Amino acid sequence: MADHTGDDAVTEEDAVDALVAAIGPRLSAPIAVRRDAVLVTGPWLGGVSSVVAALTKRLPKHTFIESTDLAAGEAPTVVVFVVSAVATLTESDCMLLDAATADTDAVIGVVSKVDVHRGWRDVLAANREVLAAHAPRYRDVPLVGAAALPESGKPRVDDLVTAVRKQLADPDLSRRNRLRAWEARLRTLADRYVRDADGAGRRARVEALREQRSDILRQRRLAKSERTIALRSQTQQARVQLSYFARNRCASVRSELQEDAGSVARRQLPAFEADARGRIGKVVAEVDEGVTTHLADVEQSLGLTVDPPAATALPTIEIPAPQLKSRRLETRLMMLVGAGFGLGVALTLSRLLAGLAPGLTVAGAVACAAIGLALTVWVVGIRGLLRERALLDRWAGEAATQLRSALEQLVATRVLAAESALTAALGEQDEVENARVAEQVGVIDTELREHAVVAARAAAVRGREMPTLQGALAAIRAELGEPAEPRSEDAPATAEGSTDRNRRKPVGEHRR
Repeated sequence: MADHTGDDAVTEEDAVDALVAAIGPRLSAPIAVRRDAVLVTGPWLGGVSSVVAALTKRLPKHTFIESTDLAAGEAPTVVVFVVSAVATLTESDCMLLDAATADTDAVIGVVSKVDVHRGWRDVLAANREVLAAHAPRYRDVPLVGAAALPESGKPRVDDLVTAVRKQLADPDLSRRNRLRAWEARLRTLADRYVRDADGAGRRARVEALREQRSDILRQRRLAKSERTIALRSQTQQARVQLSYFARNRCASVRSELQEDAGSVARRQLPAFEADARGRIGKVVAEVDEGVTTHLADVEQSLGLTVDPPAATALPTIEIPAPQLKSRRLETRLMMLVGAGFGLGVALTLSRLLAGLAPGLTVAGAVACAAIGLALTVWVVGIRGLLRERALLDRWAGEAATQLRSALEQLVATRVLAAESALTAALGEQDEVENARVAEQVGVIDTELREHAVVAARAAAVRGREMPTLQGALAAIRAELGEPAEPRSEDAPATAEGSTDRNRRKPVGEHRR
């Protein structure tokens, strides 16, 4: 195969390089190293190994290799693509062909095992249509039938040998392969510029960052609203519950005092006031302790820590002493009423005794007078005690009213102070949370700005380099006799089935 590796080949490759350099002086040359060998490859069970053996036997002066014998970065001179006659080409077969011929223009298609499959000519015609539809470069690829290792008879590889000899004897082979290598190189560069500018992975990352940023801010707003609502709800509930508790205690102590006032004896009157004041003080202390406990539970449920309130004196219930001393006129009236009642009883009894025992008139009169006097004293005493009990009952009601007012003021003041302290603590906690969220959002914004800068740079590079690449590709297509495809600056320059990933991936097949 030395016919195409001498000075003429070098001259033709230099001419192709000069053609591209005239359009894009900064474009780097293809890195593929041309190997003086024919690559035989194909899909699973296509008969690659038998074709290699048959060609090696018929053309011993040339080198025939499989894909496993081709080192990374090497490109063959001619590619023989072998498929079985059992079925037409599939999309994966076409992708395998694209990968094998990325840097090589000379391609020969082989439909193998024609000795077994009688309808191989139909398969060959269908493969020609599939290749023509897949890419324009395969429209004129020679397709031949072969039976390199038949079940009976001699191998049928004459057409294949003729096609291989024709390709190897083509004086324009080196130039065509160099043009195809340049096309692959330019497509790789164009794909990379488009891929960098398009940045599918970068877009996905940016979308994820924006969604993460929105989630963080939304969760912060929701958390702040929930905490504010919880604080307001808890303080309102505390105000209602503590006010209800204070009113119940006031009603309870009022009932107890009024009940005691209705049954108090005369000798207990001096101690009633002190006992009532003691009960009122206990109620005030009990309500204050209940308020403290309930507000501590509110702080714990909200997860806030506030300084305990400064110790303050409990409210004092200013109640004047009950006016138990009777007025003079009222006392006189009571004595007059009592005397009239006693005199009436005495006269009634004296008349009864005078009719029953006339001899005891004087003694009966004295006894009746004593009884009337005693009744007078009893009526006056009972009337005074009832009056004092009524005064104590009224006094107890007034004391309970003042106690209720003082306790309601105590509850309102304590709850208001607690709400102010909790609001301040919540504000401090919000500041800490805001700082934490701002730090997270700042990190995300920094990364978003970096992605925006990278995207802008990639777009600028694409806009600067793509016209040159497209011009060079158009010139190469013209040299290869293929129609130029109009492309915009934003459109990827990848040709049919040719990708950088496929070119770098070793082409493999299984031996028969």
